[in-house]
Amino acid sequence: MSLDPKPSSSSRGLEGVIALETAICDIDGQKGELIYRGYDIDDLARHCSFEEVAWLLWNTTLPEPDELLRLDRMLQSERVLPPMILDVMSMTPEDADPMAVLRTGVSAMAHFDTQADDASAEANYRKAVRLTARMPMLIAAFNRLRNGHQPLTPLKGASTAANFLYQLDGKEPGEAAVRIFDACLVLHAEHGLNASTFAARVIGATLSDVYSAISGAIGALKGSLHGGANLRVMQMLAEIDRSGMDPRSWVLDRLQQKERIMGFGHRVYKTLDPRAAILREMSGKLAEERGEKKWFDMSLTLMDVMETEKGLYPNVDFFSASVYGTLGIPMDLFTPIFAMSRVTGWTAHLMEQWSDNRLIRPRAAYSGPRSLSTGR
Repeated sequence: MSLDPKPSSSSRGLEGVIALETAICDIDGQKGELIYRGYDIDDLARHCSFEEVAWLLWNTTLPEPDELLRLDRMLQSERVLPPMILDVMSMTPEDADPMAVLRTGVSAMAHFDTQADDASAEANYRKAVRLTARMPMLIAAFNRLRNGHQPLTPLKGASTAANFLYQLDGKEPGEAAVRIFDACLVLHAEHGLNASTFAARVIGATLSDVYSAISGAIGALKGSLHGGANLRVMQMLAEIDRSGMDPRSWVLDRLQQKERIMGFGHRVYKTLDPRAAILREMSGKLAEERGEKKWFDMSLTLMDVMETEKGLYPNVDFFSASVYGTLGIPMDLFTPIFAMSRVTGWTAHLMEQWSDNRLIRPRAAYSGPRSLSTGR
């Protein structure tokens, strides 16, 4: 039996390696371009709802009015958590990491889904809708339970964005808040073969189930090098605020000490992240309307210093932090919000993987010793 030739070279972190083909998303890091199914992200974020983008990712085209209505009704019908899931969350320690809670909740949901192991395309589509509807419920329910409140019943006829903001504090959000939060969900819905999406596709390629793959993706997103950047940006802004220092002086001092400034630079983009450009504009409008410009103004100062001193541009996490901060969302929910949006992209990739499946099995270049002997 002959073995395949050994790979002649390797790339740390698989950087630049083409692992598979996809029709879902394309990123041009040099131009600062992000495309979902052929549509530029700027166009989608400004003119389409999160639900329309979910349909696009799952079905390859934007929905007709009747199709969007059908999806809205499916999402509304699925915004009910099994009582046992709520029981598990009620017994979860108040200081538990919300990403760990979300991971556990998604995995546990499989036990209450009669189609959990149904691998048909129709069943997998329904599970994609179900997870998109229920993950925001899980996050909001845990947040209320840990603060001594009972989860709320979803608003009838409201969007994913409006429902989530309402379930955090029981107050119906204003139009501006819903619009910008909906745009944030659109901007985070998909981003190519990132770590969590690749993890989901690797699991899916084994012909495991949707819940296993999405639990694995959440586990990857939980890592500090992937999904937690906007949390650390907000922590940085809060630290600057507590210090009483001028933001410009604060960041110059940190740069002099060779410290990393969170929210700048990206593994793919070599110019301004197109999502950051959109959020910068929307964040400014939200801050103006709410009369709460502290976080936004501070962000602009840091952006100016980093571009001047380091030639670095902000990524999407940088301005999403100030948006969520202005909306009053708890900091430790920032990454779960990322997940409740990205689940649309994750499930789109799973469905694409299963449409022409092949086990993902790369090789490793061995770098250990040879010809050792036990001497026995």
